[in-house]
This record gives sequence, C-alpha cells and structure tokens, in this order.
Amino acid sequence: MKDTEFKGHIGKTIYESEASWPIENKAPDAAPNIIIALLDDVGFSQLGCYGSTIKTPNIDTLADNGLRYNNFHTTAMCSPTRASLLTGRNHHTTGMGAIAEWSTGFPGYSGQISKRTSTLAEILKPHGYNSFAIGKWHLMRMTSATSAGPFDAWPLGRGFDRFYGFLGAFADQYDPELVEDNRVIKTPNSEKYHLTEDLTDQAISMIKSQKSVAPEKPFFLYYAPGACHSPHQVPEEYVAKYKGKFDAGWDEMRKTWFKRQKDLGIIPPGTELTELNQEVTPWSELDQDQKKLCARMQEVYAGFLDHTDAQIGRLISFLKDINQYENTIVIFLSDNGASDEGGEFGNLNIRKHYSFISENFDELFSSFNDYGTKYASNHYPMGWGHVGNTPLKWFKMDTHGGGIRDPFILHWPKMIKSAGEIRGQFHHCIDVVPTILDYLGIDAPTTVNGIEQEPIHGQSMRSGIEDPASITPKRAQYFEMLGDRGIWADGWKAVTRHSKGTPFDKDIWELYHLESDFSEFHNLAEKNPDKLREMIDLWWIEAGKYDVLPLDDRDRERSASTLRAAARERYRYYPGMARVERMSTPNVSNCSHVIEAEVWLDGADTEGVVLSAGNRFGGYALFCKENHLYYTYTFGVRDSETVISKDPLPSGKVSLMFRFEKTGDNEGKGKLFVNDKEQGEIDLKKMWPVIPNAAGIHCGHEDGSPVCETYQAPFNFTGKISHVDVVVGDDQVIDFMSEYREAVGND
Repeated sequence: MKDTEFKGHIGKTIYESEASWPIENKAPDAAPNIIIALLDDVGFSQLGCYGSTIKTPNIDTLADNGLRYNNFHTTAMCSPTRASLLTGRNHHTTGMGAIAEWSTGFPGYSGQISKRTSTLAEILKPHGYNSFAIGKWHLMRMTSATSAGPFDAWPLGRGFDRFYGFLGAFADQYDPELVEDNRVIKTPNSEKYHLTEDLTDQAISMIKSQKSVAPEKPFFLYYAPGACHSPHQVPEEYVAKYKGKFDAGWDEMRKTWFKRQKDLGIIPPGTELTELNQEVTPWSELDQDQKKLCARMQEVYAGFLDHTDAQIGRLISFLKDINQYENTIVIFLSDNGASDEGGEFGNLNIRKHYSFISENFDELFSSFNDYGTKYASNHYPMGWGHVGNTPLKWFKMDTHGGGIRDPFILHWPKMIKSAGEIRGQFHHCIDVVPTILDYLGIDAPTTVNGIEQEPIHGQSMRSGIEDPASITPKRAQYFEMLGDRGIWADGWKAVTRHSKGTPFDKDIWELYHLESDFSEFHNLAEKNPDKLREMIDLWWIEAGKYDVLPLDDRDRERSASTLRAAARERYRYYPGMARVERMSTPNVSNCSHVIEAEVWLDGADTEGVVLSAGNRFGGYALFCKENHLYYTYTFGVRDSETVISKDPLPSGKVSLMFRFEKTGDNEGKGKLFVNDKEQGEIDLKKMWPVIPNAAGIHCGHEDGSPVCETYQAPFNFTGKISHVDVVVGDDQVIDFMSEYREAVGND
C-alpha cells in the first residue's frame, strides 16, 4: 500500500532538514499485463474453435496457443456477468441481479455494483497497475448516466484510470452515444466509422501512451466492445463472405456444428444433440422468402463476428509489436449465451421488441438490403440463436446450458505450456478475479476506501490450469435470472425454466448429471426425487446467502421503477449542453406535452435542430430548415410524420412551440406555433407506447443518427437559443407498471 507518512526531518531551514519522498505504488517484478476480452451474446458454439463455420482465426489462434474451457459458466445476462467477472462475487451480492435498467430497490437488484464488492481495477490500483476500460459498461443505474452524475458508479469511480465507450446495454455501431472518462462526447462523423474499430484504436492508444511513459508498469485492459449484441451492423464486405453459407437452415447447421464440435473435441464423445427448442419453427416449415430473410440475417451476424475477430487480431498484433505478447494474460469469454430476442423472423428495429411492438414479416422482408447498414437496428431470428448454443438447450437469460455455458479461452504464453488443450473443470465467471490474484500473489483487500468488503466468492482456477487432471475446487454454484433458477453441485445440476406470470411454487424442476450428460439431454428428476429435493433445498440456502430474494419474474417492466424515479413535469434544456441519456429524458409517450423554445433567428439562413430526442429508429425533433419550422415524429426508419409551418419564419426574437394533445391511447394531435400563431397540425395515430426516443436528447445541435432523413447530422442551429422547455401534461403516466402492462396487452 502507498505510504504517505513523512519520514524525514523538518528543521528551521532547508539546510537543517532532511527530505523524504512518499513510496510510490509498484507492481511485483515481471508482473503480467492483463486483458479481459469480453464479447456480448456470443453462444457456446459460435466461435470457429468451438465448432462454428464462422471465421474467427484470431480468436482460434488464442485457443491454439492457450487453453479452451467447455464447462465455464456465466450468469445468463450481460450486466450480472460483468459485475461478477470484475468483482469475483455472485451477481446478486454485487447488486446486479439483472441488467442495470431493471433495478428494483432491493439489495440484490440495486442496478449498480455495490461499494462492498471492489472491482479488479480497484484491487490492482495500489499494486502499481494502470487500468483501462473500453467499450460497454452497463454497470450503473442509467439515471446516473448524465453529465450531472453521480460519477461514483462510472468506470473511473470504480478504479479505472481511463474509459472510452458507452454506458448502456448496446450501441449503434455507426452512430454510437459515447463517453470518454467522465464526460459525454459527440458521435464521430465519418462515413467509414465503425464502433468496434474505434474502440480497438482507443485501447491501443491508451496502452501506447502508458508504455511510452512507464514501460515497466503493467496494465489491466477491460476490453468489452459490445459485439455481437444487436444491432448487428457491419460493412457489407464482411457480410458478402457468408452469402449462401447458411441457406441449409438452422436445423442442418446445428447438426454441422455439432459434428465439428465432436471432431474438435470441444464436447465429450458421448454428447447428444438436444432437440430443437420448441419455440423455434423447423426450417422446413418456412417458405422461400422466409428462408431467404432468415439466412440473410445470419450472414450479417457472421460478418459482424468475423469483423470483431479482426479487431481482436489487431490488438494481439499490437502486443507483439511492443514486445508485450509473451507476458500478457488474455482472458477471452462471452457474457451469456446466444439470444432469442429476435423472435421468429428477427428484428429490423430491436427497439420495437423492447417496447412490446411487433414487426410483421412483410415489413422485415421489404428492408432486406438494410440489414447490417445504418438503416437497420437488427437482430437475427431465434433459430440462429439456438444454433449458436449448440448442443445446449434454450438461450440467453435462461439458466439451462444455452444461457449460462459459454466459451472461455485463457492465453498466457509465458506461463501456459500445454497450449491447445481443453479443460473440462466446472468454473464460473466469479472465478476469474481470484485466479488473477492467485498468480499475482495479491490478497483481496478486506476494506476499500474505508468500506468493509464482501469476501471473494469465486475459487482460483490455477490448479486446473496447471494440471488437467485436477478437479474443480468449487462445491456448489447457484444460478438465477428473471425467475429461472439452477444449482450445480458435485457434477449434478437442478434447473427450472420459469414461465413469466405463473406461481413460482408450480415450477417444474429438472435434474441432470452433467458429468455424464454434457448437453442436459436426460432429465433424471423422476428417477432421483431425493437428489432433486436435495438440490432444490441447496438452491434456497444459496439464495438466502447471496441476496437473490425476492424472486421476480418481470423483465422490461422493471424499468418502471427507474422511470418513475426520474419523472418530472418540467424540463429545461440549454444549447451547448452535453447529450442527455434517454432514461433521463422526459417521458412524453402517451401523454399531452409542450415543447417551447425562445430563440433569435437570422432570417432565411437560420437552420438546425432546436431540440431532438432519439434517432432514426425512434424519436422526435423540432428544427428549422429552409426558413420554416418543422416537427417530425419518427416511429422507425423511413416511417415518420412531419408538420411544417405554413408561413416563413420571422427574424429576431421568436417563440417556437409544438403542442401535443392526447386524444386516445398512443394517438393525438400536434400543432406548431410561431409567436403564438398556429402554423400547422399533425394527426399522430402510430406512436411509441413507452419511451419514444431510441437515443438521448440534443439541444441546438444533433450528432450521430438523425431523427429523420429531412436533415443530416451534424445539424447545428445557426441562430441563438435561450432555452427550450418540455412540459409534460397532467395526463402523464406516473403508474408506469400499468403503462407497461397495457403496452404488452396484459392486465
């Protein structure tokens, strides 16, 4: 630890005094660099070295020169896995029982990492490490993701020296909403821009800067690009590589990948391929257009993963260039299994899925050429998610194998001498931190910043790294996600897939002996009722120990608590302000509201955004163009309604207003006013039922994806804005739970 005690002598003058310098933090000799490379929504089989036909040569090389694990587990969802991975504690204990947006006010579901569970960056800081976080954070309540903070849950508040990335669940790859350190920054404006490339550039830049100044100092890089979470967006040249490669469909591709897994030895020889998940339509039952669309979406995903692999290759190549390759621990994994969020035929606009809005097949097919581009926020059909989890059951957010068993690669040339081997010991993401600390010879601190710490829950993986015949030191590991539950103990696993809205005590538990049944194929519950009862009882013990309770099977509805806490009646915005994150913006869905701006106009030349909320995938904008006032409401790409002032705009000080009156559920009439004179009317009958803006709010400018194609970003206001007010009417929905239930059609 840093010693700040002065040990010299202070006399009357410098000539009678003896100086003493504080002892600086210094890492152990030959301490390795550490990179945790965390992908998003990449299932057990989606890497080439885990059986896929998708090209991942750089990740495969890490596996060939390191260790692959086939029995490594996560929490089934992104924020919880990230919290456990960075702290070494179970996700509920950290406060991340679900994703950050779904906090509920209970200890296990606070929506950000508890101060009682220090991150690896905080642990390493007093031991001479610099720590950099790149990409997706998603470990804080999203109402804190503004320029007003508080910043104690941002990356720099949790031990990292630098951060570049995004704070929420996912980002547009072409027009991301970015943060650097503790400040919101503008979206880069370049036709050739891609987020994953930018993040890799930033990671390399941070390491270059550190090694240029302190070459002996080790670094910890948390590299979490957000790929391959939706939206699946990637340059067409990567997609073109896979044209026709998936035309056989998901039924046959599961068989192909399953055979490859056996040939690679990544699954045991006796493993059985589970049946097609009952929610997935057999490929043979699709018509030709449906097959064409579904194959295209998988081609886009494959290109996205291929492109991500290329960026990882750039990072590894850079380590070689600066002579840091041999002594860098690279830990590669995914945060959960492949996702079924795309539904039967995929999504064009994933925001609609999260807002309970369905997209019909004709709409999806008509946008065939948009997938992968900036005009689609797409996700593939669930059938491809099932392929991605081969040979396992179910998906992301499930506690069966498809949700929680994920690829894991450990690469450390200086230490690992059994390159290319496969390890089968049971491990969990809470085991990563204690493994790193074990190799560094560092004890987890009992207090951090004066706060007593929860003990590390994970177990070091070191014995299995060095001896393939060793058994896992873990004795039990629970799982819980959105009401789904599971428990592993001594090779056995009990698991239940809960149906949302049904009584928990009616759930049917299954029992598997994973030591002999890798894919959870043979349910032994009826044959071994005593063992099942023992396992269920153990689950309840673990649940009580680690803050799992109360059980909660809600998902998107949980956002209601966050929205309710942030709700106000009046908002005032100023030009030049940083972007306001969407969860902290006025909730103007399904209620009357007014947008009013006090501006100075310079005549016919005045143009630009007065106020915009969202982007081309959903939102609204008040702006000036061609000497007229515009208001546009966007329901999706190329699906907007616009009203334009009938008279040209005057010069000088002007009042601009849009007034919306609700006339029914998710419909109403809007009117434009200039200096209190009505200038136009719009009849909106197709509106977002919850949170209309797919991105944050801008005042006086817009960067990134524009709300509509009438203008192109950046679109700065060329006049002068005093302020813009948004006033939400008396019919604002405060009972957000009722609003969500209504949106989903469930009373």
